[in-house]
Amino acid sequence: MDFLNSMKISSSGLAANRKRMNVISSNIANAQTTRTIEGGPYRPKEVVFGSELARESFSEIFDGQINSHSVHATEIINLNKPPLPKYEPNHPDAGPKGYVYYPNINIMTEMANMISASRAYEANINAFNTSKAMAQKALEIGK
Repeated sequence: MDFLNSMKISSSGLAANRKRMNVISSNIANAQTTRTIEGGPYRPKEVVFGSELARESFSEIFDGQINSHSVHATEIINLNKPPLPKYEPNHPDAGPKGYVYYPNINIMTEMANMISASRAYEANINAFNTSKAMAQKALEIGK
């Protein structure tokens, strides 16, 4: 594996984890949202990751020389968690029986997911910087 390929793999991990952190932030920000444009409470979302072969050129694809994979966020899905009813008869979104439906979002779980995504992001930064440093040292050999 060459330096550029390892940097591309690290950068794909950075992009995927950035998208994951954005979705988690959205879940946390909307934990108390009882009304959305679609109607009803906010529905929590989750990022689905996938991998694909990191291919450079047609000759590499034709020769089957590439064995490394990069990660990408394939889609963002709505979780099918039922909303949580809470009795608040004075709330503007209360139903006829006085219940308001809140998103089924556990803030502690979301924060743990945010820490996990943040650590994965940092690991990809470190891998990228290590590849960059190795490439710089390789260039210094010729001096």
